[in-house]
Amino acid sequence: MLGMLKKVFGDSNQRYLNRYQKIADQIEALEPDIQKLSDDQLRAKTEEFKARYQKGESLDDLLPEAFAVVREGSVRVLGMRPYPVQLIGAISLHEGNISEMKTGEGKTLVSTMPAYLNALTGKGVHIVTVNEYLARRDAMEMGKLHEFLGLTVGLNLNSLTQEEKQEAYRADITYGTNNEFGFDYLRDNMVLYKEQMVQRSLHYAIIDETDSILIDEARTPLIISGTAKKSASLYITADTFVRTLKLDEDYTYDVKTKGVQLTEEGMEKAERAFKIENLFDLANVQLVHHIDQALKAHVSMHRDEDYVVQDEEVVIVDQFTGRLMKGRRYSEGLHQAIEAKEGLKIQNESMTLATTTFQNYFRMYEKLSGMTGTAKTEEEEFRNIYNMNVIVVPTNRPIARNDRPDLIYKTMAGKFNAVVEDIAARHQTGQPVLVGTVNVDTSELISGLLKKKGIRHHVLNAKNHEREAEIIENAGQLGAVTIATNMAGRGTDIKLGEGVLELGGLAVIGTERHESRRIDNQLRGRSGRQGDPGITQFYLSMEDELMRRFGSDNMKAMMDRLGMDDDQPIESKLVTKAVESAQKRVEGNNFDARKTLLQYDDVLRQQRDVIYKQRFDVLDAENLREVVERMIRSTVERNIDAHMPKDALPEEWDYKGIITYVEGNLLDEGNLTVADITGKEPEEVVDIILERVKVDYDEKEAELSPEQMREFEKVIVLRSVDSKWMDHIDAMDQLRQGIHLRAYGQIDPLREYQMEGFAMFEAMIASIEEDVAKYIMKAQIRSNLERQKVAEGQAVKPESSSEGETKKKPYVKRQDINRNDPCPCGSGKKYKHCHGNQ
Repeated sequence: MLGMLKKVFGDSNQRYLNRYQKIADQIEALEPDIQKLSDDQLRAKTEEFKARYQKGESLDDLLPEAFAVVREGSVRVLGMRPYPVQLIGAISLHEGNISEMKTGEGKTLVSTMPAYLNALTGKGVHIVTVNEYLARRDAMEMGKLHEFLGLTVGLNLNSLTQEEKQEAYRADITYGTNNEFGFDYLRDNMVLYKEQMVQRSLHYAIIDETDSILIDEARTPLIISGTAKKSASLYITADTFVRTLKLDEDYTYDVKTKGVQLTEEGMEKAERAFKIENLFDLANVQLVHHIDQALKAHVSMHRDEDYVVQDEEVVIVDQFTGRLMKGRRYSEGLHQAIEAKEGLKIQNESMTLATTTFQNYFRMYEKLSGMTGTAKTEEEEFRNIYNMNVIVVPTNRPIARNDRPDLIYKTMAGKFNAVVEDIAARHQTGQPVLVGTVNVDTSELISGLLKKKGIRHHVLNAKNHEREAEIIENAGQLGAVTIATNMAGRGTDIKLGEGVLELGGLAVIGTERHESRRIDNQLRGRSGRQGDPGITQFYLSMEDELMRRFGSDNMKAMMDRLGMDDDQPIESKLVTKAVESAQKRVEGNNFDARKTLLQYDDVLRQQRDVIYKQRFDVLDAENLREVVERMIRSTVERNIDAHMPKDALPEEWDYKGIITYVEGNLLDEGNLTVADITGKEPEEVVDIILERVKVDYDEKEAELSPEQMREFEKVIVLRSVDSKWMDHIDAMDQLRQGIHLRAYGQIDPLREYQMEGFAMFEAMIASIEEDVAKYIMKAQIRSNLERQKVAEGQAVKPESSSEGETKKKPYVKRQDINRNDPCPCGSGKKYKHCHGNQ
């Protein structure tokens, strides 16, 4: 059937290649004329192309000439002339596709052509690599070519200052890692001044090792976490008070639920101790919370049972396994309450300030393209999620590598013995061997077996990128034995040493099939670069995880019946096909999991886009008064709806409630009376309130310079948006973690998440508006007004995040102020009657 479809519609990959070949022929035809140009004339072509683009020529029109110029520049600067197949790969990248090019085909050089062409727009090009070593190497090597042609090159590293990053992003072409580009985007949406942003709008990206970044790391969120600078004094005060309480007299304890409650006597004791009239007044919410957590810490949390104290830190004990869970912390201040109980230094609470996924970050670019040696097996995912086609570019020379059928052993012990014997035999002849493993444990196991045989070797564990690249580069030397996880050393070619070709090239030995065919193909591709000879061989056993998951029991029983021992392998294409079909099933499952994750993250993405756009508009605006007045109007309308509901009779309307709300949030006492609004329609009441708000707003503005008032508005809006958004991220995370349970009630969890997430987002917007209305109208303005970050954040590297980590609850920065002190906002009221009453 597939064959018939191909006959009718043709092979789509071949159709692309045929079209690209015609364009490559045009580039080839320009070579004699371009070669005649002097260095200065060649460099002048860049300004000529920019001018032609500004006058309306498209990049597609400029492509043949521009690529011909880059190719000639490459010959002169780098001593490398791109092959026709590299031109095809470059055209594919310019069109926003993924160019699948085998190892050793010169992908780094291919990227220079579309990068140059797209940089002519002046909007910037990002070249994305998997680690800083490769970013630095490519920026230095390929940067020479771009600079020769008159373009600027930037290198975006984690260690750069804000000014250095801005300079790197202003360059025509910027090299950097996926992590750093993603974190810069998040940090840019947390700045307090527009001038502090480092990135320009996201125009065009070329992603090296696309499959690694867009698929393998797609499920890893980028997180900026932070700590609230909160005083520890309230934890200590609450702890001191709780120590004076007695069970059954001052509090009750329910052993079953671990619930602790203050009794009437306990409440009165608290009111006397903290010199307050009513413990459950709204003004005392924070104090009640701290007393509750201190009670929990003393009564329901037991040392050496629920937690241990180790190295002056509280470490949680897993209730199910009894293991210590280092790095985990109790949320909502309970951890700090336990630290106060144990007399330890009280740590700040941590929070998530901003988060996104690589999937959603890279989909924001106007155009996205990528290069890798292995992408075709995941083409459906690239097309569905990123709208990118995978174009398989032919190799410059035919592949001469010998890919042998898998050898399957009965047990793991038998398999590893065979692997070590094979390595020893090849090492005896001097043939270099690269051993690929699925995980670090296997690497160490084989390393131990080789040590016993006295065979010198290198083990790569993907921790030091510079050392890693150096070891991989030398893995093709005479007599070299290198053990590496399948992912280690990506982006680095293995060049064969002298005399290795005659020995059959590099031998690649796989110790297990990965659950993804793509990773296996990548390992095979290490050998046989540029038409060199080579050999690849995978060793499997019936005890391998992949084999166990897909019914190896029958096969093992058959081997037992045939009386086969550990030393006898089966070499069967049938088994190899069965393994590949098992891999296809796992790939399908993984794709579904990533797709589901993206659907959930899309809900937060839409909300993030709205907040980040509005936040930028706030930073960019000269005057926010109109925005603030809209917020005040919608807050007033909401409150009038609550007190004067349309479905209630006028005599049931709560006029007194309206006055209480207005006096507490918008106007001074006596500015609005019940008589002013009695007998009026809801719309009229809204207008009356807004008229009086406008008068007060005008008076406040008259007291200050226009610059001070505009800055005051920005300070209030930014603080409110940032603190509420942080809380919202955490609330969405809590919702996401529990939503799957809805499936048991025959409810679609994703739909529920979308609906509840939308409702929570609307509630957050309402909360921001109420906050802004209250602070703009009630707060007094100090002359030393400054924008302040809600919390200090730092990037959490994706490598450090794991399934088992629990994200901490955010805490918004607040001051610790005595309830009867004057309010720091400058209103002249006591704190408990002003901002303490929130």
